[in-house]
Amino acid sequence: MIYNTLLTTLEDGIFTITINRPEKLNALNKQVMAELNIALDEIAGNDLIQSAIITGSGSKAFVAGADITEFSNYSDNDGKSVAKVGQDTFFRIENSSKPIIACVNGFAVGGGCELAMACHFRIASENAKFGQPEVNLGLIPGYGGTQRLVQLIGKGRALELIVTGNMIDANTALNYGLVNYVVSQETLLSTAISLLKTINAKAPKAISAAITSVNAVFNYSQNGYEVELASFADCFATDDKKEGVQAFLEKRKPLFKRNKE
Repeated sequence: MIYNTLLTTLEDGIFTITINRPEKLNALNKQVMAELNIALDEIAGNDLIQSAIITGSGSKAFVAGADITEFSNYSDNDGKSVAKVGQDTFFRIENSSKPIIACVNGFAVGGGCELAMACHFRIASENAKFGQPEVNLGLIPGYGGTQRLVQLIGKGRALELIVTGNMIDANTALNYGLVNYVVSQETLLSTAISLLKTINAKAPKAISAAITSVNAVFNYSQNGYEVELASFADCFATDDKKEGVQAFLEKRKPLFKRNKE
Protein backbone atom coordinates (compact mmCIF):
# COMPACT_ATOMS: atom_id res chain seq x y z
CA MET A 1 0.00 0.00 0.00
CA ILE A 2 1.30 3.48 -0.91
CA TYR A 3 0.47 6.24 1.56
CA ASN A 4 0.87 10.01 1.24
CA THR A 5 1.19 10.87 4.94
CA LEU A 6 2.53 7.61 6.38
CA LEU A 7 5.68 5.57 5.93
CA THR A 8 5.34 1.84 6.63
CA THR A 9 7.69 -1.11 6.91
CA LEU A 10 7.19 -4.76 7.81
CA GLU A 11 10.07 -6.74 9.24
CA ASP A 12 10.07 -9.84 11.46
CA GLY A 13 6.31 -9.59 11.91
CA ILE A 14 6.50 -5.97 13.18
CA PHE A 15 4.65 -3.34 11.14
CA THR A 16 6.04 0.14 11.74
CA ILE A 17 3.86 3.14 10.91
CA THR A 18 5.60 6.51 10.80
CA ILE A 19 3.40 9.58 10.54
CA ASN A 20 5.28 11.61 7.98
CA ARG A 21 4.41 15.32 8.05
CA PRO A 22 7.58 16.71 9.63
CA GLU A 23 6.94 20.22 8.30
CA LYS A 24 3.72 20.21 10.40
CA LEU A 25 5.29 18.33 13.32
CA ASN A 26 3.24 15.33 12.13
CA ALA A 27 -0.08 16.99 13.00
CA LEU A 28 -3.19 14.91 12.41
CA ASN A 29 -5.34 16.06 9.50
CA LYS A 30 -8.15 14.33 7.63
CA GLN A 31 -5.77 12.53 5.32
CA VAL A 32 -3.64 11.19 8.17
CA MET A 33 -6.74 9.88 9.93
CA ALA A 34 -8.02 8.26 6.75
CA GLU A 35 -4.68 6.62 6.06
CA LEU A 36 -4.33 5.46 9.66
CA ASN A 37 -7.59 3.58 9.19
CA ILE A 38 -6.26 1.94 6.04
CA ALA A 39 -3.10 0.97 7.92
CA LEU A 40 -5.24 -0.51 10.70
CA ASP A 41 -7.06 -2.56 8.06
CA GLU A 42 -3.66 -3.79 6.92
CA ILE A 43 -2.69 -4.76 10.48
CA ALA A 44 -5.93 -6.66 11.00
CA GLY A 45 -5.97 -8.38 7.62
CA ASN A 46 -2.33 -9.32 7.04
CA ASP A 47 -1.35 -12.55 8.81
CA LEU A 48 2.32 -11.66 8.40
CA ILE A 49 1.80 -8.74 10.79
CA GLN A 50 2.01 -9.85 14.42
CA SER A 51 2.35 -6.46 16.09
CA ALA A 52 2.87 -2.80 15.26
CA ILE A 53 4.65 0.42 16.18
CA ILE A 54 3.32 3.94 15.66
CA THR A 55 5.82 6.80 15.69
CA GLY A 56 6.46 10.17 14.07
CA SER A 57 9.05 11.30 11.55
CA GLY A 58 11.95 13.47 12.59
CA SER A 59 13.35 14.08 16.06
CA LYS A 60 11.05 16.86 17.25
CA ALA A 61 7.57 15.40 17.37
CA PHE A 62 5.59 12.20 17.65
CA VAL A 63 2.40 14.09 16.78
CA ALA A 64 1.96 17.75 17.72
CA GLY A 65 -1.82 17.59 17.91
CA ALA A 66 -4.53 17.94 15.33
CA ASP A 67 -4.01 20.22 12.35
CA ILE A 68 -5.70 23.34 13.72
CA THR A 69 -5.85 24.98 10.29
CA GLU A 70 -8.74 22.61 9.53
CA PHE A 71 -10.69 23.85 12.59
CA SER A 72 -11.00 27.54 11.77
CA ASN A 73 -14.42 27.43 10.09
CA TYR A 74 -15.88 24.40 11.83
CA SER A 75 -19.37 24.54 13.33
CA ASP A 76 -20.34 22.53 16.40
CA ASN A 77 -21.63 19.76 14.13
CA ASP A 78 -18.34 19.76 12.20
CA GLY A 79 -16.49 19.53 15.50
CA LYS A 80 -18.58 16.58 16.58
CA SER A 81 -17.98 14.82 13.27
CA VAL A 82 -14.21 15.22 13.36
CA ALA A 83 -14.09 14.09 17.00
CA LYS A 84 -16.17 11.03 16.13
CA VAL A 85 -13.66 10.08 13.43
CA GLY A 86 -10.82 10.51 15.92
CA GLN A 87 -12.55 8.50 18.63
CA ASP A 88 -13.51 5.69 16.25
CA THR A 89 -9.97 5.48 14.85
CA PHE A 90 -8.38 5.41 18.29
CA PHE A 91 -10.89 2.80 19.51
CA ARG A 92 -9.68 0.62 16.65
CA ILE A 93 -6.09 0.99 17.86
CA GLU A 94 -7.03 0.30 21.48
CA ASN A 95 -9.04 -2.79 20.52
CA SER A 96 -6.61 -4.18 17.97
CA SER A 97 -6.07 -7.88 18.61
CA LYS A 98 -2.40 -7.33 17.75
CA PRO A 99 -0.27 -5.25 20.16
CA ILE A 100 0.49 -1.69 19.08
CA ILE A 101 3.23 0.33 20.79
CA ALA A 102 3.58 4.11 20.56
CA CYS A 103 7.21 5.20 20.20
CA VAL A 104 6.98 8.81 21.33
CA ASN A 105 9.94 10.63 19.82
CA GLY A 106 9.21 14.23 20.85
CA PHE A 107 6.05 16.27 21.31
CA ALA A 108 2.87 14.24 21.91
CA VAL A 109 0.33 16.94 22.57
CA GLY A 110 -3.39 17.23 21.95
CA GLY A 111 -4.40 14.59 19.43
CA GLY A 112 -0.86 13.24 19.56
CA CYS A 113 -1.13 12.48 23.26
CA GLU A 114 -4.53 10.93 22.59
CA LEU A 115 -3.05 8.76 19.82
CA ALA A 116 -0.25 7.59 22.09
CA MET A 117 -2.73 6.76 24.86
CA ALA A 118 -4.84 4.68 22.47
CA CYS A 119 -1.87 2.38 21.86
CA HIS A 120 -1.46 -0.58 24.16
CA PHE A 121 1.57 0.97 25.80
CA ARG A 122 4.06 3.74 25.28
CA ILE A 123 7.84 4.09 25.12
CA ALA A 124 9.17 7.66 25.25
CA SER A 125 12.44 9.19 24.18
CA GLU A 126 14.17 11.44 26.70
CA ASN A 127 13.05 14.58 24.83
CA ALA A 128 9.36 13.59 24.76
CA LYS A 129 6.71 16.00 26.03
CA PHE A 130 3.08 15.17 26.75
CA GLY A 131 0.06 17.42 27.19
CA GLN A 132 -3.55 18.22 26.40
CA PRO A 133 -3.43 21.98 25.71
CA GLU A 134 -6.83 22.24 24.02
CA VAL A 135 -8.13 24.74 26.62
CA ASN A 136 -5.75 27.29 25.09
CA LEU A 137 -7.94 27.10 21.96
CA GLY A 138 -11.20 27.21 23.87
CA LEU A 139 -11.61 23.45 23.40
CA ILE A 140 -11.17 20.18 25.29
CA PRO A 141 -9.66 16.88 24.17
CA GLY A 142 -12.08 15.22 21.75
CA TYR A 143 -10.40 12.00 20.61
CA GLY A 144 -10.80 10.18 23.92
CA GLY A 145 -8.25 12.15 25.92
CA THR A 146 -10.52 13.07 28.81
CA GLN A 147 -11.19 9.38 29.38
CA ARG A 148 -7.87 7.65 28.72
CA LEU A 149 -5.76 10.19 30.60
CA VAL A 150 -7.87 9.63 33.72
CA GLN A 151 -7.61 5.87 33.26
CA LEU A 152 -3.82 6.02 32.94
CA ILE A 153 -2.76 8.61 35.54
CA GLY A 154 -5.81 9.20 37.76
CA LYS A 155 -8.46 11.91 37.96
CA GLY A 156 -6.54 14.58 39.86
CA ARG A 157 -3.44 14.62 37.70
CA ALA A 158 -5.43 14.22 34.48
CA LEU A 159 -7.81 17.05 35.26
CA GLU A 160 -4.94 19.34 36.24
CA LEU A 161 -3.18 18.72 32.91
CA ILE A 162 -6.39 19.22 30.92
CA VAL A 163 -7.55 22.43 32.61
CA THR A 164 -4.10 24.06 32.82
CA GLY A 165 -2.94 22.99 29.38
CA ASN A 166 0.49 22.35 30.92
CA MET A 167 2.91 19.82 29.46
CA ILE A 168 4.99 17.21 31.28
CA ASP A 169 8.36 15.78 30.33
CA ALA A 170 9.20 12.14 29.74
CA ASN A 171 10.41 11.39 33.26
CA THR A 172 7.28 12.91 34.79
CA ALA A 173 5.19 10.85 32.38
CA LEU A 174 7.07 7.75 33.57
CA ASN A 175 6.47 8.70 37.21
CA TYR A 176 2.76 9.23 36.49
CA GLY A 177 2.46 5.85 34.74
CA LEU A 178 1.71 7.39 31.36
CA VAL A 179 4.66 5.61 29.71
CA ASN A 180 6.32 2.26 30.32
CA TYR A 181 9.91 3.27 29.56
CA VAL A 182 12.05 6.33 28.88
CA VAL A 183 15.04 5.66 26.62
CA SER A 184 17.39 7.62 24.40
CA GLN A 185 16.05 8.67 21.05
CA GLU A 186 18.67 6.48 19.39
CA THR A 187 17.37 3.34 21.13
CA LEU A 188 13.65 4.16 21.00
CA LEU A 189 12.69 1.90 18.08
CA SER A 190 15.10 -0.88 19.01
CA THR A 191 13.61 -1.01 22.52
CA ALA A 192 10.12 -1.37 21.08
CA ILE A 193 11.26 -3.98 18.57
CA SER A 194 12.95 -6.03 21.29
CA LEU A 195 9.80 -5.93 23.41
CA LEU A 196 7.57 -6.88 20.48
CA LYS A 197 9.83 -9.78 19.50
CA THR A 198 9.28 -11.17 22.99
CA ILE A 199 5.51 -10.73 22.64
CA ASN A 200 5.46 -12.12 19.10
CA ALA A 201 6.98 -15.37 20.37
CA LYS A 202 3.92 -15.99 22.55
CA ALA A 203 0.60 -17.57 21.57
CA PRO A 204 -1.17 -15.05 19.30
CA LYS A 205 -4.69 -15.98 20.39
CA ALA A 206 -3.69 -15.66 24.03
CA ILE A 207 -2.23 -12.20 23.33
CA SER A 208 -5.52 -11.18 21.70
CA ALA A 209 -7.52 -12.58 24.62
CA ALA A 210 -5.33 -10.71 27.08
CA ILE A 211 -5.91 -7.40 25.26
CA THR A 212 -9.67 -7.99 25.21
CA SER A 213 -9.78 -8.86 28.91
CA VAL A 214 -7.63 -5.94 30.05
CA ASN A 215 -9.64 -3.47 27.96
CA ALA A 216 -12.81 -4.74 29.63
CA VAL A 217 -11.66 -3.09 32.88
CA PHE A 218 -12.62 0.25 31.35
CA ASN A 219 -15.72 -0.85 29.44
CA TYR A 220 -18.51 -0.26 31.92
CA SER A 221 -21.05 -2.03 29.72
CA GLN A 222 -19.15 -5.26 30.35
CA ASN A 223 -18.29 -7.32 33.41
CA GLY A 224 -14.53 -7.64 33.16
CA TYR A 225 -14.45 -10.85 35.16
CA GLU A 226 -16.99 -12.42 32.82
CA VAL A 227 -14.93 -11.31 29.81
CA GLU A 228 -11.84 -12.84 31.38
CA LEU A 229 -13.71 -16.06 32.15
CA ALA A 230 -14.96 -16.40 28.57
CA SER A 231 -11.57 -15.51 27.09
CA PHE A 232 -9.79 -17.95 29.39
CA ALA A 233 -12.18 -20.72 28.36
CA ASP A 234 -11.77 -19.87 24.67
CA CYS A 235 -8.00 -20.30 24.98
CA PHE A 236 -8.56 -23.93 25.99
CA ALA A 237 -10.07 -24.64 22.57
CA THR A 238 -6.97 -23.45 20.67
CA ASP A 239 -4.08 -25.39 19.18
CA ASP A 240 -1.82 -22.84 20.87
CA LYS A 241 -2.95 -24.06 24.30
CA LYS A 242 -2.26 -27.68 23.31
CA GLU A 243 1.19 -26.74 22.02
CA GLY A 244 1.99 -24.60 25.06
CA VAL A 245 1.05 -27.30 27.56
CA GLN A 246 2.79 -30.04 25.57
CA ALA A 247 5.96 -27.96 25.29
CA PHE A 248 5.91 -27.33 29.04
CA LEU A 249 5.58 -31.06 29.77
CA GLU A 250 8.34 -31.88 27.29
CA LYS A 251 10.58 -29.13 28.72
CA ARG A 252 11.02 -27.34 25.40
CA LYS A 253 10.10 -23.97 23.95
CA PRO A 254 6.61 -23.83 22.44
CA LEU A 255 6.33 -23.36 18.69
CA PHE A 256 3.07 -21.55 18.15
CA LYS A 257 1.32 -21.56 14.78
CA ARG A 258 2.38 -18.11 13.65
CA ASN A 259 6.02 -18.90 14.40
CA LYS A 260 6.29 -22.09 12.33
CA GLU A 261 7.30 -20.45 9.04
